[in-house]
Amino acid sequence: MSPETAAEAAAALEAAHGARAPGEIVAAAIDRFGPGAIAVVSSFGADSAVLLHMIAEADRSVPVIFLDTGKHFGETLDYRDLLLADLGLRNLRVVAPLPERLEAQDPAGDLHAVDANACCAIRKVEPMARGVEPFEAWFTGRKRFQASTRTALPVFEAVGHRIRINPLAHWTTADQADYMRAHALRENPLVAYGYLSIGCF
Repeated sequence: MSPETAAEAAAALEAAHGARAPGEIVAAAIDRFGPGAIAVVSSFGADSAVLLHMIAEADRSVPVIFLDTGKHFGETLDYRDLLLADLGLRNLRVVAPLPERLEAQDPAGDLHAVDANACCAIRKVEPMARGVEPFEAWFTGRKRFQASTRTALPVFEAVGHRIRINPLAHWTTADQADYMRAHALRENPLVAYGYLSIGCF
């Protein structure tokens, strides 16, 4: 779809579904876009199990895009595989940085210590763009409380010619914790060590 069409579709979806419960938003979005046109992006971080559980309740065939930066904790990679098995999600798609870009710009693997933004551009931004490219829409776990720039975060937003869906936009940390407990969801083991946000090591 064109950027204009995406913006119109996002606005219509926001009006129709933006105030619904997250699980209902997930089901409505999967129904709207259909097989092959929607995915979920997950970091398998501290609170990733909540959204993935909702996805699994709606459709276990939805592709799960995981960005392997090459800098993840081993615990996160193990957790990814265990959680997917728990939930019965069977369509993992791993995207990684382009080897030629790593060789040209970060051959020693230490660019993060010199220029964190450049490191993220190679290891996160470009691969993620590739990861979502085949889809019309994708789910994220972004929430309004996470940053001052997200206080007005909509559930459905147009990003170029695609639609990004944030089913948990209005949830709090307490909402997440309650859901985790209610469904006895496995948590990233690094949470027990005090990590509240889990990304590259």
